[in-house]
Amino acid sequence: MATNQINKYVWLVETIYRAKKITLKEINQRWLDTDLSEGLEIPRRTFHTWKNAVEEMFGLVIMCDKSDGDRYYIENREVLEDDGLQRWLLSTMSVSNTLLDNKSLSDRILLESIPSSQDFLATVMEAMKKSKVLEITHKGFWSDSEHTFPVAPYCVKLFRQRWYMVGNSVYEDRIRIYALDRVQNLALLDEPFKYPTDFSPEIYFEGYFGIIHDDECAMETVKLKVSPNQANYLRSLPMHHSQKELERTDGYSIFTVELRPTFDFQQELLWNGDALEVLEPLWLREEMAEKVKRMCNLYGKWKK
Repeated sequence: MATNQINKYVWLVETIYRAKKITLKEINQRWLDTDLSEGLEIPRRTFHTWKNAVEEMFGLVIMCDKSDGDRYYIENREVLEDDGLQRWLLSTMSVSNTLLDNKSLSDRILLESIPSSQDFLATVMEAMKKSKVLEITHKGFWSDSEHTFPVAPYCVKLFRQRWYMVGNSVYEDRIRIYALDRVQNLALLDEPFKYPTDFSPEIYFEGYFGIIHDDECAMETVKLKVSPNQANYLRSLPMHHSQKELERTDGYSIFTVELRPTFDFQQELLWNGDALEVLEPLWLREEMAEKVKRMCNLYGKWKK
């Protein structure tokens, strides 16, 4: 299906979702303000074709409330609010629509560079769908050479603009995590594998901050003291879905998160600089203090 057509469906979903309830006339008024419209309204017949396509593609049911002036609404809004993948897909497509609709501003839109891991993503997805083993050539950040081996792909995860594949290393019979931007080559093999019924991607990463999976790191209630300005940032973009704010004063706020404080979470704490202090657990506070001490010693070498 043409990308331009999908963009139209996404625009329709976003427009109705934001409005909560809206007439076809109001939809067309907004539609004509976009480059996608090419100056033409959406005929009623075309609108119903799009409406059916939206239900088929995204599982979203657009209904008409005839008792309220023939206003359209999304009957099952919870799909967008509860389904992580659907929400992410529509959000990503919506951003793409916005950028496409404002190509004239391309020199004023600055984007982050994304590693080329998406080059292999389609092949990984195909292997997952067909339950086929992959042969990957991988070179880790800490390795001087690349290695080629078979992997049964279980799931993929996006973290910090990098795609990761979780799979069973066939030779080791052990689940490992591979950064796709460290893959040098990848090929789909004819060898099938059976996806384990007792494996759940959600459970596998339960309690983890990012991509590092360490069973030896126990679940903790991490208590954080945060400066007022940084607290505003954490309120708008929570550090973790378990984040709670226990106390709020003019001088600081106290937050807690329930997770395994692995290395990538500790890096996130350091990213906040002196605007955040770990209060509990004690071992994590001491670990962070040691990291800060080592950093101080490193920079101290250059003092005159």
